[in-house]
Amino acid sequence: MYARITRTGGRQYLQLVESFRNDSGKVRKRVVANLGRLDQITPGQLDPLINGLDRAVGRAENTASEVIQEPGLGFGDVFALHELWRDLGFDKALTRALRSGRRKTVVEALVRAMVFNRLCDPASKLGCLSWLETVAMPAMPDSVTHRHLLRAMDALMAHADAVEGALAKQIRPLVDRDLAVVFHDLTTMRIHGEGDVDDGIRAYGMNKETGGIARQFVLGVVQTADGLPLMHTVHPGHVGETRPLQGMLQTVLQRLPAQRVILVADRRLLSLDNIDELTASADRDGRKLEFILAVPARRYADLAETFRGLAFDEGGLAESSFAGHRLIVAHDAVRAADQSARRRARLAELEAQAEKMVTRLDAQDGGKTARGRRACDRGVYGRFTRAVAEAERPASSRQTCRPTGSVGASRKMPSRARNSSTASSRS
Repeated sequence: MYARITRTGGRQYLQLVESFRNDSGKVRKRVVANLGRLDQITPGQLDPLINGLDRAVGRAENTASEVIQEPGLGFGDVFALHELWRDLGFDKALTRALRSGRRKTVVEALVRAMVFNRLCDPASKLGCLSWLETVAMPAMPDSVTHRHLLRAMDALMAHADAVEGALAKQIRPLVDRDLAVVFHDLTTMRIHGEGDVDDGIRAYGMNKETGGIARQFVLGVVQTADGLPLMHTVHPGHVGETRPLQGMLQTVLQRLPAQRVILVADRRLLSLDNIDELTASADRDGRKLEFILAVPARRYADLAETFRGLAFDEGGLAESSFAGHRLIVAHDAVRAADQSARRRARLAELEAQAEKMVTRLDAQDGGKTARGRRACDRGVYGRFTRAVAEAERPASSRQTCRPTGSVGASRKMPSRARNSSTASSRS
């Protein structure tokens, strides 16, 4: 005996069917009971029948309750981060820096929750609340709201110096006294919004993302060569890249027990004009400060005589002095040959293009017209000038140029235009 579902007229019916053998031994089926339409039968109507059959064979009754599997709380990553947090002493450092008799919430736990959320599943503060419902965060208050997270951020802002100083003390054992390399870089963070803001931070400046003017603030990060973050700084959006450097350096020397610092930065952060001032600020405490920076391209002309007397070793390195500082020059013969070949190829292409333009103009003056629009000196000069400018651009940003000339301009000598433009490209 078994249950069978049949279909009649687009509807399904539930039947109780018995299978048996007739007198001749053939298998036959007969309907014992019609239980009704399947879409109208509820679990409550079938439970008594199922329970009665279970009792008849000595089984437990059917509960007819739907089995629901609730997701478990994640604990592996947060527990590992919690132990690391405690080993580094961040819990005690934040508790001391944020101690307040008027504050009822545990700010350290809320800050820890937001930090762990950034590491495990980055989200906003509202997203952090949803994430907390899916993890078993150790030592957390019973109920955390969005207002609690905002108040924790306010407490961090009000005690920023104390918090950063306390965390720096915990990081000191991880940093060698001979701090070999310090990396410092700045980036712009664009802000969306309308209306005037007078907080001294959100200002209009040149944005690196858009390449234009945008409301933003400048974020600076300092880290060791091993990737250990030391500190971060926040500056107004219109600040230059060289201005925050001195304040950052003084803070690093004050918080960390480094006796020798080699500061690596590009030529936008370091310049020959402010090296002496930065070195003097570090030498006040008897510490040694060194720099590695690229010489700005505008100073290459000052190095012409220096380059002529250099003797490169097998690795393509040579050493000299410039402006009272040690100068290391690296020369890659393979790369230089490749760049020279590409430059000669571009010049040859420009020469051929200019010769073709001049030949067409000369033929046109002789009465032989080519197909298409009639060429003129000024139009040819404009197209060739744009071709030279396009050839001087980097290959990554170069686009296909389809110049069109203007009509009705005064006649100029294409040969002179070609020669002057090609000479500027060679230089």
